[in-house]
Amino acid sequence: MPGEKQRAVKYYVGVDVGSASVRAALVDAFGTVVAHAEQPIQVWEPRPDHYEQSSADIWAACCSVTKEVVRGVDASQIRGLGFDGTCSLVVVDKQFQPLAVNWEGQSHRNVIMWMDHRAVSQVERINATQHRVLNYVGGAMSVEMQPPKLLWIKENLPESWEKVGYFFDLPDFLSWKATGVTARSLCTVVCKWTYTPDRGWDDSFWRMIGLEDLVKDKYEKIGNHVLSPGEAVGKGLTPEAAKDLGLPAGIAVAASLIDAHAGGLGVIGADVKGHNLPCENQPITSRVAMICGTSSCHMGVSETPIFVPGVWGPYFSAMVPGLWLNEGGQSATGKLIDHVVRGHVAFPELEAKAAASAHSIYTYLNGHLDLIKKSLPVGFLTVDLHVWPDFHGNRSPLTDLTLKGMVVGLTLSRGLDELALIYLATIQAIALGTRHILEAMQAAGHDITTLFLCGGLSKNPLFVQMHADITGKPVVLSKEVESVLVGAAILGACASGDFASIQEAMAKMGKIGRVVQPNHEHKRFYDKKYEVFLKLVEHQREYRSIMSS
Repeated sequence: MPGEKQRAVKYYVGVDVGSASVRAALVDAFGTVVAHAEQPIQVWEPRPDHYEQSSADIWAACCSVTKEVVRGVDASQIRGLGFDGTCSLVVVDKQFQPLAVNWEGQSHRNVIMWMDHRAVSQVERINATQHRVLNYVGGAMSVEMQPPKLLWIKENLPESWEKVGYFFDLPDFLSWKATGVTARSLCTVVCKWTYTPDRGWDDSFWRMIGLEDLVKDKYEKIGNHVLSPGEAVGKGLTPEAAKDLGLPAGIAVAASLIDAHAGGLGVIGADVKGHNLPCENQPITSRVAMICGTSSCHMGVSETPIFVPGVWGPYFSAMVPGLWLNEGGQSATGKLIDHVVRGHVAFPELEAKAAASAHSIYTYLNGHLDLIKKSLPVGFLTVDLHVWPDFHGNRSPLTDLTLKGMVVGLTLSRGLDELALIYLATIQAIALGTRHILEAMQAAGHDITTLFLCGGLSKNPLFVQMHADITGKPVVLSKEVESVLVGAAILGACASGDFASIQEAMAKMGKIGRVVQPNHEHKRFYDKKYEVFLKLVEHQREYRSIMSS
């Protein structure tokens, strides 16, 4: 904690609500994380593809971690508060009390998570309309966006639908809890709800898909007051929220961001001078921020709108003010690696050996791969083992949530060596999926030279090196591993008025840590792996066509 000599230092609090936990950080004006805390939150999976949470549980965790990071800090030094969260749907009644989003009638479970895929038939009907708003989500809406979920609630839970007062994207729910103001962030409503800054809501879209009820009350339920990310909300922190969070009442609270966008904000604007990177002296549009955790998002910005088939956007000012955003994504990355590793028959042996060596299971696996590679580069171990990673459907660039995962090259062996190999092949498949997304963006007009990685998977050196080698692009890692929290704090810093703009705060608070260069000698091997990768989805579609004929 800061001592007497640092009394003039200004601090900002960033709060990040992820899929499985809530984290908070105390961040100074130079982007240094001074204190950090984390607390798990509950997830219910009442049936396949249904994922639910509790807004009360989430807020309680927000309060707990925030109190922890500001303990012992002079309250007068804390200047602003910023939130980010997953793009999950929060449902409350007219008195802001939770409403059930499930057939069991459990009202405390009032959040449909971002990764919930219950609204498949609804999104298919929405996409069949070919309405013009779909042009801004890559040509087809994802089941992970909010309109299909709203339609599912109306069709399946009429009692809840009748009682609804407000539908919030989770980041907007958090800023409401902090300020009592129901304003929405431009980030959430543009990226997940079909709002556009120039036209606002499109009445014809909501009527066409059967949600004309939302038009009747002038969109009060989904938001008719929209603020730019980082803009101050209302009169700041309410006395009640201040008590809950352990912060001074009245400090600035920022309009929020979706978690991936906060990660992008925390890394993409960093000063790269002196690192010999191709993006040096180039506009920020030559960079892609990749936020990799449970899932992965690929954020690229442009000065003019670029329409990329299968990639969300273009969204104006949804992350960096004044720039258009395209957002590629993979629905399961960290979750997929965990699924593959923990489901393997050799996992108990791995767990025991990792514990005995006082390493994480992934550090141990990386070391084990180094042992078995012999004279080969590690990546070449999968010459006969190939994975298609869409175990939870394809978000980008194929936008096909019916696609399934594939593994080609299995044997009867079931030891630790085989677990290490399938782990490596899965990481490579995720990196090949990133290459697929980047090629779609570049074909549409993006000029991408450098990747900026953050999130939990960026802590894994094998994951990072495979992304550099397979995409052929240098990977920049931020000085602060918790870039999403830095991004949330940047919002609070902007709301406080201490920075003139988001761009100024990004440049001063985003810092580069390490640069990982691709090994160009391995290019031929990974070009072949990529060729096989694309053949896998061709074969999947071919055999599905045969089976359905």
